[in-house]
Amino acid sequence: MSAVTDAVRNTLPASVEKFLPNTSEDPRDDPRANPEERKSGVKDVTRPGAIGTRKPEIQQTAKLGGIPLLYDPVLNRGTNFSVQERREKRLEGLLPPAVESLELQEDRVMQQLREDCKTDLQRYELLAQLQASNETLYYIVLMKHIKELAPIAYTPTVGKACQDFDRIYRQPLGMYFDAFHHRGRFSEVLGNFPSLNVQIIVVTDGGRILGLGDLGTNGMGIPIGKIALYIAGGGFHPEHSLPAVIDCGTDNEELLKDRFYLGNKKKRLEGEEHLDIVEEFCTAVSKAFPHALIQFEDFNTTQAFGILDRMRHKCLCFNDDIQGTGATVLAGFINGMKAQQTALKDAKVVFFGAGSSAVGVAMMIAQQLADDGDYKLDKALEQIFMVDSKGLITTTRGDKLPPHKQQMARKDGTPDMKELKEIVNYAKPHAIVGLAGAGPAFTQEVVEELCSHCERPLIFPLSNPTSQAEITAENAVNWSKGKCIFAAGSPFDPVEYEGKTFVPTQANNVLIFPGLGFGACIVKAKTITDKMLRAASKGLSDYVPIEDIKAGIVYPDLINLRDISAVVATAVAKEALDSDVAEIKAPADLEKYIRERMWEPSRTFDPAQSQQDYEE
Repeated sequence: MSAVTDAVRNTLPASVEKFLPNTSEDPRDDPRANPEERKSGVKDVTRPGAIGTRKPEIQQTAKLGGIPLLYDPVLNRGTNFSVQERREKRLEGLLPPAVESLELQEDRVMQQLREDCKTDLQRYELLAQLQASNETLYYIVLMKHIKELAPIAYTPTVGKACQDFDRIYRQPLGMYFDAFHHRGRFSEVLGNFPSLNVQIIVVTDGGRILGLGDLGTNGMGIPIGKIALYIAGGGFHPEHSLPAVIDCGTDNEELLKDRFYLGNKKKRLEGEEHLDIVEEFCTAVSKAFPHALIQFEDFNTTQAFGILDRMRHKCLCFNDDIQGTGATVLAGFINGMKAQQTALKDAKVVFFGAGSSAVGVAMMIAQQLADDGDYKLDKALEQIFMVDSKGLITTTRGDKLPPHKQQMARKDGTPDMKELKEIVNYAKPHAIVGLAGAGPAFTQEVVEELCSHCERPLIFPLSNPTSQAEITAENAVNWSKGKCIFAAGSPFDPVEYEGKTFVPTQANNVLIFPGLGFGACIVKAKTITDKMLRAASKGLSDYVPIEDIKAGIVYPDLINLRDISAVVATAVAKEALDSDVAEIKAPADLEKYIRERMWEPSRTFDPAQSQQDYEE
């Protein structure tokens, strides 16, 4: 234990000592370890939330109570504290007299959120304020109203929140690693986090936030939102979940001149220096929390691939833009082919956009085509047509391609083409996927050309936020005469066409990453394999009833996110166990094992009885 922690320990009364964590790394020396841990000598990170995983300063606050407890979002429950708790924790007089149920507190929050006068950004700010003051209530609200609030807590509202992050900032809600001043000390800085057990970390350097570009530390809104969805949707414990940003500088001139900008006003680090910084961060995490999963988020395309290549076998990690998006789109693609009655091995796809997300999706679909058709990946890649700002990517068009585009370049003598309609006419695809982040691009001519070759084409405008989508749901339905199978990266309202209502589905990564992460962590996976990612896709695609698929609904309703995540986590965990990359033995009932370990907010007392006790 560090000298700082020893100092904290020495200030505590003897009555608190028994609540402190054991300092030994060996569970066999820890009286709080369960019998299985003591027998095996391996700490069980699949049952988080125990008091022994909290730092002494948090335990001291929880034990001694008083006003500091109300200022701690992890411990505070506001008016939900019972009469007995108020007496024991020295909270009497610090709260209004009423003892309220969590449900009543939730109703008050939802009433505030649903006021017509509020903008979505104001709703985002209200949720952020709640998260900074009362995590229990925040997650009850988010979990119960996930379909309504996911677009507020994350996309599309989080895009505007990131742009304004330095204007609306109130609380850190995560950790900030300074590449200019913390370099060489990331382990020390990480030690300031108040939990001794971190399971999930979402980290960005703000280099390419959604379709908005370089936002530097303003990009912290993305890890905050993703972690909230990991907890509400995937069952991670809030005390063991960490949003993080690595400040590597920014090349955004507006931010460099902005007096409110919260990061270093220095040019962005590049190349090996940047890679070394990220590796130091990952090494610090692996040393402190050996079973934690790191999700890389919204790094620049070239850096994203470089980081993943360097780190994916050194620590438990994945890139959601490359792999999570790929797994999500693959699930919808599989169901779309079922709706079309097109064999996967015969499917052809045009990708508009060639960044990290687009290449990740294309590679995952190509791998699935190869598996389904029992042929080599090179043959599957011939069925993928990748388009960037210069047109169809080929080996003959004359420009120097970065590594991630080289593998997608056509090598079969396909003529060089610039216009998207011409490319669609040549490829005759079954699906068109937009991941360019450049706004409307799927014109009426393109959609009509697509429909002339395929009876029920897949149209997937996946760029975020909504303003960057390649086409709206209304235009896709109208221009395809109601024939298309539509899924977008952002939510769209239902569309009326010739007396029929079309309900757009959303290809939202939140359908994949909470379950993927929880399944990998719960079996202590050593790495995230490509097969685990495809298992996640299969679990998600199988969740959608065949009747819905026939009707063109290729993704499940977000309202069932907890259940979806449990199914996806089970599929991922099973693949990890079958592939021998898990460090636990297979439980007799894997899905039950997973569901039992999904965190739920505590509801520990009857407020009506507490109020009666108060009145008596």
